[in-house]
Amino acid sequence: MKAGFWTAPEGAEQPINVFPIGDENLNATSGSLTAAGALAKLATLDSAELARICPNAIELLSKVAAAIASQKADMPMQLFRLGNLNDLERKLIADVMGEGEVAGVVALPDGSLAQIQESVLAGIWRVRLESDANHEYLEVGPIPEIVKRAAADLTAADFEIGQAPEGAMNVLPVLAEIRERALAWRPGIRSQIINFTLLPMSPVDMSFLQDTIKNGPIQLVSRGYGTCRVLSTGIRNVWSVQFFNAMDTIILDTLEVGGVPTVAIAADEDFEDSAERLQEIIEAYFK
Repeated sequence: MKAGFWTAPEGAEQPINVFPIGDENLNATSGSLTAAGALAKLATLDSAELARICPNAIELLSKVAAAIASQKADMPMQLFRLGNLNDLERKLIADVMGEGEVAGVVALPDGSLAQIQESVLAGIWRVRLESDANHEYLEVGPIPEIVKRAAADLTAADFEIGQAPEGAMNVLPVLAEIRERALAWRPGIRSQIINFTLLPMSPVDMSFLQDTIKNGPIQLVSRGYGTCRVLSTGIRNVWSVQFFNAMDTIILDTLEVGGVPTVAIAADEDFEDSAERLQEIIEAYFK
């Protein structure tokens, strides 16, 4: 199979390394609970005792429930800091949130990383700054603001197309199309997809393409129906979106020109479902 837009370095098991909050690596057994595990654990605890020893956590959950009930995809994100919680309350929040389908990292200008992890309640995210272990917060919305900000501020608006190397086939017109679409894209315009799985591109083409638009600051992994890896490129509004099978082989390799790819973001129906589920959890276990 021909090389994808982004391929693993020689000897690497994973094309990218995304470290969700609380995990040492993607293959490690997670310390956080799934939705079923979290609820099973909560069921063994006394609600009155929880209310007594974790008042700030329960108050926070109520605020998050109200926020996601009113959230829409086109609204600003809503942020809830965890700095006033003690260790037990943080653990309670982590157990209720669990770990959902999307995780990722964002490289920041100071060289540190921001870790993001979607909860089992889609549209509620945990974000932690590597430079400050105590700087952790919950965020309600389609995708954490730090992702959108890095995509806009830490990438280039334009790029130059150099002379194609010997052996190139179709890379020059593809680059010209990417450049035109990226410069023209605005919020509200449908994303444009270039499918390398069907496009006749040689390894030389793909190498020159990679060297021209480079890698960006964002790496996301969605583990919903199969594995999808989303990487920002060095060019604003241009993303690598790759789908993999169980053998970690690329089965669909694309570049997407537009906003953050929809495979990684929560939609209005996710907010509605998560609001209902979180309210049920609060009613059942904390009242």
